[in-house]
Amino acid sequence: MKKVITISREFGSGGREIGFCLAEKLGIPFYDKEIISMAAQDSNIAEDVFHAHDEFLRHQDRTDHEYVSVNPFSVLYEVPVQDQLFMAQSQIIRRLEQAGPCVIIGRCSDIIVENGFHVFICAGMKKRAERMSRLETGESPKKMEARIREIDQRRRDYYQYYSGNEWGNPKNYHLSLNSGKLGTDLCVKMILACLEADSSEKYDNL
Repeated sequence: MKKVITISREFGSGGREIGFCLAEKLGIPFYDKEIISMAAQDSNIAEDVFHAHDEFLRHQDRTDHEYVSVNPFSVLYEVPVQDQLFMAQSQIIRRLEQAGPCVIIGRCSDIIVENGFHVFICAGMKKRAERMSRLETGESPKKMEARIREIDQRRRDYYQYYSGNEWGNPKNYHLSLNSGKLGTDLCVKMILACLEADSSEKYDNL
């Protein structure tokens, strides 16, 4: 398997779990929050700044000119913080692409990795709320649904700003799957089957 696989996902759809299982079956690296640590180390920007802006577009950055301190010889010098973080993560994603096949979660990786295999994972609101409630007990279904909608909107704004494309539009991906209807295991198997058809390679562990 030679291609990088990118997984874009609605919040609560299980896209991270699907990506992790896929990487395990293919025997290739898996990257999600690890990209933040790598980008923070490379850019000398505090890791908590990356976490605070992770796949989140702060619109006031465009008018208030929020900045963080970086090396004045860096290409990131005197660039609004949101753009600095996107540039730093993009550099890491391109480096991972050059290093070989892997699975990358979110962060506009489907736009950055031009020759990858791009997947979008979605699910109905009820299924997503139920899944997140199992993972994070103590929050009412109404509050959980509001949180899901908020995070989805953040990801949609972030993606559209940096890509110019519509987040979740099937035309932008090789494969779009509804994990609420198919389940995690079947989603993984279908991605593997598509990769096999795309590359004519065989996977003994399918």
